[in-house]
Amino acid sequence: MRAPREYHSLDDVRQALAGRLGRGHVPALFGRLDWFEALHRHCCAQLPLRILHAQEGEAEVWLFLVAPAPRRISALANWYSFSWAPIFLGAPDPAAQARLLDAVARALLAQCAQIDLYPLEDGTELLNALRRAGWFTVSRPMGGRHLLKMEGRSFEDYWAARPGRLRNLVRRKGRNSPFALSISDRLTDDLWTDYVDVHARSWKDAEPASGLDFLRALAEREAAAGTLRLGFARLDGRAVATQLWTIEHGVALIHKLSHDRACDGGSPGTLLSHAMFEQAIDQDRVTLIDYGTGDNGYKRDWMEQRVPLQRIDAFNPRAASAWLPAARTAISALVG
Repeated sequence: MRAPREYHSLDDVRQALAGRLGRGHVPALFGRLDWFEALHRHCCAQLPLRILHAQEGEAEVWLFLVAPAPRRISALANWYSFSWAPIFLGAPDPAAQARLLDAVARALLAQCAQIDLYPLEDGTELLNALRRAGWFTVSRPMGGRHLLKMEGRSFEDYWAARPGRLRNLVRRKGRNSPFALSISDRLTDDLWTDYVDVHARSWKDAEPASGLDFLRALAEREAAAGTLRLGFARLDGRAVATQLWTIEHGVALIHKLSHDRACDGGSPGTLLSHAMFEQAIDQDRVTLIDYGTGDNGYKRDWMEQRVPLQRIDAFNPRAASAWLPAARTAISALVG
């Protein structure tokens, strides 16, 4: 096996990968190079990149990381990321995956004092590799993803199984509703202006400019690929609720929701959700809908499965600077 290589430039990574983490090769959005490029450019460009690559024959592993402090590294991920994981190429079997992870874990031990990785859906193999390399590790549950598996159901079947309070709300608010609903797979300057306008009046905290730039880049890229679903509810022509979804390979991802708090009484966001789910299920024929991270109570009404997420913190026992953070993290994990 070659010694792991570290990259500090996404341009160099793109050249090394030669398209192998592009849309045509990677079905999942959160494992593509353009996802990591946009996330770093718009949301954390001030953080140095630490991208690790190990190879054994045709098998490879890539870890997309950043360095928020000297001798500390973190996953290249944030609140827009539904998941983060090592990315394997060349279809390595479990034994080969373990050897590749062992190699990068040893390389990190020689350079770093502390690692934090989140959100992981299943970090078992990575955790084991870190421990074999000599890291002191703490793994703890942290939030979850909310999923809906369609299993061949129509929207009518799905809707009949929703909680009565949700169905009654949609029935009452939908009767003589003043809101006009629309769903677009295109992105125009006018639609984006509407999106930003709704978000400024939303119950959510104000989106930082960098976040809006990231979301626009995402929407533009996915619109070009035909996977964008940008929904609006309008009152007298003005947008009062919006949702940004993507749909690809039968999987719908719900990225962002916003609504004008002044219109809460009419529930435009709920009515828009009803329309978005109906189109995704009956027209786009999705097999899975992913509401992303966060345990917001309203997600339980729409979804049926919660997948727990995991955070891994690893500390280099050879680095005295890691001892106190390690003790604090271990105690925090014990007390929940």
